[in-house]
Amino acid sequence: MSVFQNAMRQLDTAAAVAKPDPSVLEALRHPKRILEVSFQVKMDDGSVRTFVGYRVQYDDSRGPFKGGVRFHQQTDLDEVKALSFWMAIKCAVVGVPFGGGKGGVTVDPKKLSSTELERLSRAYFRAIAPFVGENVDVPAPDVNTTPQIMAWFADEYARYASRQVPGVLTGKPLAVGGSKGRMSATGQGGLFVLDEHLKKEGTDPSSVTIAVQGFGNAGQHFARLAHERGYRIVAVSDSRGATVNPAGFDPQAIIEHKSRTGAVAGFVGGQDADPALILETDCRVIVPAALENQLTAENASRVKAKIVLELANGPTVPEADSIFTQHGVVVLPDVLSNAGGVAVSYFEWVQNRLGYYWGYDEVRQKLETLMKQAYA
Repeated sequence: MSVFQNAMRQLDTAAAVAKPDPSVLEALRHPKRILEVSFQVKMDDGSVRTFVGYRVQYDDSRGPFKGGVRFHQQTDLDEVKALSFWMAIKCAVVGVPFGGGKGGVTVDPKKLSSTELERLSRAYFRAIAPFVGENVDVPAPDVNTTPQIMAWFADEYARYASRQVPGVLTGKPLAVGGSKGRMSATGQGGLFVLDEHLKKEGTDPSSVTIAVQGFGNAGQHFARLAHERGYRIVAVSDSRGATVNPAGFDPQAIIEHKSRTGAVAGFVGGQDADPALILETDCRVIVPAALENQLTAENASRVKAKIVLELANGPTVPEADSIFTQHGVVVLPDVLSNAGGVAVSYFEWVQNRLGYYWGYDEVRQKLETLMKQAYA
């Protein structure tokens, strides 16, 4: 079953409880606009390659389309449609005035040089520039895209619009209108949700063990902040490997190790493990922070954790949800748990519009208030 089909099954499940107007339900089954672009990029060896990219604008009934752009070899239209649908729901859950959108390019950016990556980024954004804008569609980073890539996007849009428009993108570097707290926002927002849930249970963070699947931006910041909060991080994985230590370790040391080596495997403070089994770690909380469709009917019954904190988009398929319900496993869903990113993107957009910028503590306080209200 495709990612978008899974998203629509989730919609049906929610509709059975919420019982929305049939016309609203029907509208949510179809994106408002689908853009597919192809563009050529000159490679360092002088050859020219053609790449395919997407921008899906799902729903703008609550405000401009909003959602990240990912660069990944498995990205396709079906995935981008699902991600844009989830963005529409996510923005509504946390109460920010955006609709849902998403973009992507089918490419393995790890196989590109820095100059090839820049040329690809600029070419993609030139292709979609006529269809975005600070009041129309506001892209942001996602898998394998960074503040630097947002800066290249912003520069291309300035050429298109013949003026600087900082509010057309979020997740930018601070020097070009980014917001303090944006880099850590997804992980920080997820931690606020976990804190609230465990407080309701009466559980102290120091007694909670956590395994994190995916050690990119969201996974790294979540693990670091959770460790500082008193949680015990016992396992982390990335696309190349995994490291475990039942006694726990300091995620900052793993971050530094990965920065040096390019992978979490080989970390001296842990034992190498099979990354495919990270979600089956014996711990209280698992945090899928990588890609969609990670928890399935095949592996859900082997999950030992009692809480799933979804920092990735769509990591749990409906069949796995049913198994978790039967086994008493609580799923803190992606449309809430990873909404910290779009929340601080909203703060960045507001700051760009006002021309007035907040300090880190103010951004963090506003994010905490918003996430706790959404959880309640």
